[in-house]
Amino acid sequence: MKSLLLLVFIITLSCSSNPNELIDDGRLSNYLNSNNSVENGAVISCAASDAFSDEVFVFYYPEPGASNIRLYETINTEVNRDDFETYTRVVTPSEAVFNGYLERFARTYTQEKWVIVTFELNGDVKVSNPIRVKQISKPTVWSNNVDIDQQQTKMPIFTWENNAFGDNAIYFQVVTDDQDNLLSGTYTFESHFQYYNTSNVVLNITIEMPPALIIGNNYNFTLMDVSEDNWVNTVIQQQFEVQ
Repeated sequence: MKSLLLLVFIITLSCSSNPNELIDDGRLSNYLNSNNSVENGAVISCAASDAFSDEVFVFYYPEPGASNIRLYETINTEVNRDDFETYTRVVTPSEAVFNGYLERFARTYTQEKWVIVTFELNGDVKVSNPIRVKQISKPTVWSNNVDIDQQQTKMPIFTWENNAFGDNAIYFQVVTDDQDNLLSGTYTFESHFQYYNTSNVVLNITIEMPPALIIGNNYNFTLMDVSEDNWVNTVIQQQFEVQ
């Protein structure tokens, strides 16, 4: 009788299982293969080391409606960064940045790695480009070295040193109010940005038209110098009063 019950259980299990369905054992490859629609390079993401601790921050832009946000890591940097089988999921909480407009994972690594961020949106799995973590070989420099030209009323021009670290791919600029609410989030290839002039903006994550700045109010400017492998070479943060 026990043998008969076991045989019935095995037959039932085999009939109810999809032979093409891969078990998600934590590998990124299995997760992506179990979904019909995958979009690579579709998550805006980068990573930087902290100025005051051993933590590494993996920043990402969660598009409105994004769900099931995941972080995947390799063992080290010796693996093929484009081989999704080498990435394993890490279940870790995320933190709000700019009051939730962006988010980040905070991790402590003893060695350098490749990491990838994914999320689901409108039935698709969106995957970031691989991010090279360089907290040992090239820790992120944090500074306030930015020139702010306010000759044009309520439209300050922010200028910083161009390609100071020799491998810049793009610059990410954020302007926030004194409560850290994001007003504009833009990307440029050039080392300057004017609020709010998008003539040199190549990518814009600003959802709504930013408000006009108010004379006498304090605001914050943040810049990330991002390399081709999505590591942040430098973070510039500066508060300014609108004139």
